[in-house]
Amino acid sequence: MSLSNKKILAIIPAREGSKGLKDKNIKKFAGKPLIYWSLRSAKKSKYINKLIVSTDSKKIQSYCKSMKIEVPFLRPKKISKDNSKSIEFILHTLKFLKRKNESFDYVILLEPTSPLTTNEDIDKALLKLHN
Repeated sequence: MSLSNKKILAIIPAREGSKGLKDKNIKKFAGKPLIYWSLRSAKKSKYINKLIVSTDSKKIQSYCKSMKIEVPFLRPKKISKDNSKSIEFILHTLKFLKRKNESFDYVILLEPTSPLTTNEDIDKALLKLHN
């Protein structure tokens, strides 16, 4: 089976606050902001059709936009807390896209705190999921 006819959305969550390390998503890791590595892998994926960063930070939004990554909204603070669940920002993003008449066959979550995830890892996981 092929993924070529499937619409795949990748969401990268990157909130401003952090329990342990302030601004961790834009701290340098191997010479680049931590979030860079997830953005790069998602952009290089053969199958991801749309990539959105869900953030409550203008600093992260600005960095992502400089990399030509879509950050169409700032995430509400009420779903950007330490105890907020991932499903909250995922549903927030999907509702936003639904209002724009966009829907997807698959939605994947790519965490900036997993900078060693490659585009090959993403593509293999999507193929496995699809099959």
